[in-house]
Amino acid sequence: MFKTIGLGAFILAALIAGSAFIQTYDLSKSIERGKEIYTMYCQNCHMMDGKGVSGAFPPLAKADYLKKPVETFIDIILKGQSGEITVNSIKYNVQMPAQNYLTDEQIADVVNYARNSWGNKFSVAVTPLQVKKLRP
Repeated sequence: MFKTIGLGAFILAALIAGSAFIQTYDLSKSIERGKEIYTMYCQNCHMMDGKGVSGAFPPLAKADYLKKPVETFIDIILKGQSGEITVNSIKYNVQMPAQNYLTDEQIADVVNYARNSWGNKFSVAVTPLQVKKLRP
């Protein structure tokens, strides 16, 4: 009987200790930080309202492109974009340079900001670990 109680107490203690390492990612704080990153590095092309510049820079506002797997969006930030893409049924063919000098957290934050601004709404946060896994 004491072995069973001791084993149960050990398992409970291990679960409690292990839960200290599980942290939820704060999406709202990430979005706040992402707004600063966007203003510094993205706004010049994609504009303050996220609508881009017709025929030149694609919009992020209500962009169907953001519905693709998030890895696609992260990959563009890390590696840049060249060649034709279609956003909201409009073709764009302008080069976007890689923004790989940004940290994993900065990229996660700006992705979370873009995916939750201007009519976009994604409740699942992108984390720095997701970005790190995609870095070349």
